[in-house]
Amino acid sequence: MPSRDSKPATKPSTERSARHRPVRLGESSTLGDLKELAAQIQAGDGDVRLGKRSLRVLMALLESPQASAVASISELAGRLEVNPSTLTRLAQRLGFDGFGELQAVFRRDLADGGEHFYSDLASRLSTDRDQGQGVARLARLGRQESANFAGLLERLDADDYDRVVELLALARRVRVHGQRQFASLAQFMAYGLGMLRADTGELDAGHQGVADALAQLDEGDLLVVISCFPYTTSVLETARVAARAGIRVVALTDSESSPLARVAEYRFLVPTDSLFFSNAMGAFFLLAQGLLTEVADRLGDEGLAALKRRERMIRELGASL
Repeated sequence: MPSRDSKPATKPSTERSARHRPVRLGESSTLGDLKELAAQIQAGDGDVRLGKRSLRVLMALLESPQASAVASISELAGRLEVNPSTLTRLAQRLGFDGFGELQAVFRRDLADGGEHFYSDLASRLSTDRDQGQGVARLARLGRQESANFAGLLERLDADDYDRVVELLALARRVRVHGQRQFASLAQFMAYGLGMLRADTGELDAGHQGVADALAQLDEGDLLVVISCFPYTTSVLETARVAARAGIRVVALTDSESSPLARVAEYRFLVPTDSLFFSNAMGAFFLLAQGLLTEVADRLGDEGLAALKRRERMIRELGASL
């Protein structure tokens, strides 16, 4: 008979092991699996051990799943202030063959086109209130846009920039295409180009359909396409069809891993980080203004003549500028 002080025999560790069963990651793992593993690592459970630096990097990836899904390894390394090899080693420590498999976890989670992209971004606003609202938040937005401007300039290839200016100025026909929030940027670029030269405009300005609009372009004409995550499928397909038809494609997008970047002859990568509940637009408009300014300079007297002709028409119509 056991003594009064004896403790009941502990059960086999099935209950404990069920609660702390190590998470095994691989090519079919989900973002939930990755989060569960991160929680185990923080608690000191499971088989995986990470140093403070590696754990900080993992948590930063989890806190920004959209960027982790679409940015290149070099872009992510730059943002996290580590070497790309650090991300590769982290992925391997977690059980993946390389960083590509780790990034695929984030991409699968967003494979439905980022169906919760806008609401997820907006939900951050409630957790951001302790840093100030109103003008204080506006100031933070301004600082973020300033950082986006700096990031854009760091990424620009000067030779590609000059070549695209040449195409915008001299291509026989130029069309600009963007949907959703980028419809406004496409309209802005098309309007600016139309002030300086003939045969430019939005791709489907007549609303007759994109197929009809593309059929009016020939090999060597120029199409500027604009999209970033969550990428608009119709814009991607338009760019692919145009490229196959010999139309030259320039993409304004967000990342090397953007599907537009892989289709375009020239691509400009524009940072979009922001508290805003969608992608920040400031750096996109800066890039557009810069390109239009250089086109005006490249066209010289021809561009000036086009502007003066426009001003004359406005006067004759009795309209305002």
